[in-house]
Amino acid sequence: MSNSSTLHPDFKGFNSNDFDTFGIDGLDERMKAIQERIQPKFKAIGEALCDEIAMQAGTEMYLHIARHARRTVNPPKDTWLAIAANKRGYKQHPHFQVGLFDDHVFLWFALIYELPDKEVIAGRFLANEQALYDSIPEGYVFSFDHTQKKSFSSDELSLEDFSASLVRLRDVKKAEFLVGRHLSSSDPILADGEAFLSLAKETFHSLMPFYRAARG
Repeated sequence: MSNSSTLHPDFKGFNSNDFDTFGIDGLDERMKAIQERIQPKFKAIGEALCDEIAMQAGTEMYLHIARHARRTVNPPKDTWLAIAANKRGYKQHPHFQVGLFDDHVFLWFALIYELPDKEVIAGRFLANEQALYDSIPEGYVFSFDHTQKKSFSSDELSLEDFSASLVRLRDVKKAEFLVGRHLSSSDPILADGEAFLSLAKETFHSLMPFYRAARG
């Protein structure tokens, strides 16, 4: 793991080749490109972020890189790393994500449908909804389905909308809740490894109130 006060020298940024990966036909061919082009970058990013997030979260954090192991026919249309407090997996826990679709990078705090105590966590969020809502920086985005590109700007999401999304998280088994940042594939910051890592650290720091509330 890198020292939390320094950035990781192995990550030089993303490039058009990384995004072009999602235009490759065939499951095996696309997976090979993901493994060769993107996963080494995820390892470097994860190593640069894990200690920092652990320090802020007050618990040890572990890096998980999506393996897409369940896929047998359709190639993945996105890929990601996750950072969670559980060594064995992340899907059943509040976690942070860095990942790519063909046209953007996402930085998320994520609660996805596999989470067993979603109802309890949603209740904690609802009990603190005003403070959590007020903590969201301008220009952030929400998603309520991690498999889809579609997102909703925090600038257009009222407190009532925010509250409704939390009620849905509590009451609907398949409901999800993700909040964070999207960066267009053409954003120059993506080509600068140090600048991107700084932005990722800043983003996850700003989302720490959600993580702390989720952990109770």
